[in-house]
Amino acid sequence: MKFDTDYIEKLAEIIEAKGLTEISLEDGNQAITVRRELYTAGAPVVAAPAAAPAAQPVQTPAAAPKQEAKKGQPVTSPMVGTFYKASSPDAKPFVEVGQTISKGDVVCIVEAMKLMNEIESEFSGKVVEICVEDGQPVEFGQVLMYIE
Repeated sequence: MKFDTDYIEKLAEIIEAKGLTEISLEDGNQAITVRRELYTAGAPVVAAPAAAPAAQPVQTPAAAPKQEAKKGQPVTSPMVGTFYKASSPDAKPFVEVGQTISKGDVVCIVEAMKLMNEIESEFSGKVVEICVEDGQPVEFGQVLMYIE
C-alpha cells in the first residue's frame, strides 16, 4: 500500500465527516495513523485517549510469559480491537481447537474502528488453544491463539 497525499487527505476527510478522532491502517511493513485533536480554549479535549496507551504496556508483558509457557507458535493481534471467531454471529468459526490450518488461512477477525480486519495465520499447523473469547476486546500484541 502506498500512502500518497490524496490517500491521506481522504482519510482526514473521513475522520472529519464521521466525527472520529483517529484512523490507523496497517499493510505489511507500512502503517499510518491519521489523528485529529479537538481543542477548546487552548486545552485538548482528547486527553483520555492519551492515557489508554499507558495501560497497553501493562498487558503486553503479562502476555509474554504466557507465550513461553504454552506449546506452539502464538498468533497475536496486530491491533487494538474486538476479537471475533466468525464473520457473523450465526456463521461457523474460522478455526476451532484441533483443526489443522495452512499459512495464510484466515483464523479470526479483529474489528477496529468499525473495520473488520481478517487475521491470517503466519504458519501452518494445528490449533491447540484459542486464548480469547468471542467479542472480547484485545490489545496490540495480545496472543489470540496458539498453533503447533
